[in-house]
Amino acid sequence: MSERFNKLHRVVIKIGSSSLTGANAENLSPIAVDTLVDAVATLRKKEIDVVIVSSGAIAAGISPLGLAARPKDLATQQAAAAVGQGLLIHRYTESLARHSLIGSQVLITIEDIVQRSHYRNIKQTLDRLLQLGVVPVINENDSVGTQEIRFGDNDRIAALISHLVGADLLLIITDVDGLYDSAPTVAGAKLISEVEDFNAISNIRIGSNSRIGSGGIASKIEAARIASVGGISTIMTSLPNAASALHGDNVGTFFRGSGKKQPSRLLWLAHASTVSGQLHVDLGAAKALRERGVSLLAAGVTKATGEFNAGDAIEIVAPTGEVIARGLVGFDSTEIPQMLGKTTRALKDELGAEFERELVHRDDLVLL
Repeated sequence: MSERFNKLHRVVIKIGSSSLTGANAENLSPIAVDTLVDAVATLRKKEIDVVIVSSGAIAAGISPLGLAARPKDLATQQAAAAVGQGLLIHRYTESLARHSLIGSQVLITIEDIVQRSHYRNIKQTLDRLLQLGVVPVINENDSVGTQEIRFGDNDRIAALISHLVGADLLLIITDVDGLYDSAPTVAGAKLISEVEDFNAISNIRIGSNSRIGSGGIASKIEAARIASVGGISTIMTSLPNAASALHGDNVGTFFRGSGKKQPSRLLWLAHASTVSGQLHVDLGAAKALRERGVSLLAAGVTKATGEFNAGDAIEIVAPTGEVIARGLVGFDSTEIPQMLGKTTRALKDELGAEFERELVHRDDLVLL
C-alpha cells in the first residue's frame, strides 16, 4: 500500500453499468465481471473485507427482452431489472467461485437505510455476511421501487453503505479513469489526482456520456463527498485501473476523507432524502438548533407547509428562508397547526400526553 491510505480492513467497491457492459452496452461482459472479481479476490487473500455495490440489473435485462437501449419508462425499467437481477448475481457467483469465494445478493431500498428497524437489520445482515467471509453484492431493488421511493443511483448507496459497514475506502469504478478539470474529450484536459477540498472542484464542468448508466460524474463526486464526511476516502477510476488503485498506486482521483463518522440515516437525510414538507422556525429556534444541537419543539415553529406523515423527511427553514436542517418529523402535517408556538406543557394540557414531545427529535435531525 502507498501513503494514499493506511492498511485496509474493509473496502466498498461500486461499479457502474457502463463498466460492466460490452462495447455496444447491450449485455454483461464476462471479462469485466472477472476483472473486478480478480481484484476482489486479491483483497480477500489479504483478509480485507469487500462489499460490492453493483449496477447492471437493468442493463443485464435489456438484451434478453430484445430492447434496443435502456428503457425510459419506469415499468419497463422494472421489468428489465426483474429479468437482469438474476443474471447479474449468477455471473458474479460464477466468477467468485473461480477463487473459492461465496457471493450473496442483497437488494435494498431507501427504507433499509432510513427506517431504524430496517437499518439495524441490514447492518446486522451485512456484518454477519462479512464475518462469514461472504462477498455481498448490493443493488437497489429496481424491480419494485417507484420514482418517489428510490435513491436514483447506486453511487450514493455505495457511500451510505461505506458508513454502514465501517469501510476504510470506497472505490468507485466508472468508464473514465478519474476526474478531469474539464471533459476528458477536450484537448488539454488534465486529470485531477487528488481532492482534499470539494469546494475547489465546484466550478468544474462535468457531464456524462454513458448510454447505459444513470449516475454520471456528478453523482460520483457527491458519493465521494458523503463518504468524506465520515473520514472515508474515495478513489474514482476505471476498471482496468481497479487493481492498481486498491494496491495504492497513484491512479485515478483520490478524494481524501475528513470529518467524524455520522449515522447513515442522518447522511441519508442530508444527501439523499426526498422531503415531503417544511417546518418554518423563529430566530430563537434556528439559533438553538445550530448552536446547541437540540430537538425541534413546537414552541419555536411558526408555520408548516406541505403534506406529510409522521416519520417523513422534512426541511427546517430559518426566518431568512435558508434551509438549515432536515429531519424526520414526529407528527402528521394535519396535527401540527394546532401545536404551533406552544410549549410541551401547554400541549399536554390542551391536547393530551401524546403531544408532549418534540416535533423533530435531535437524533433524527441533521444540520445542513
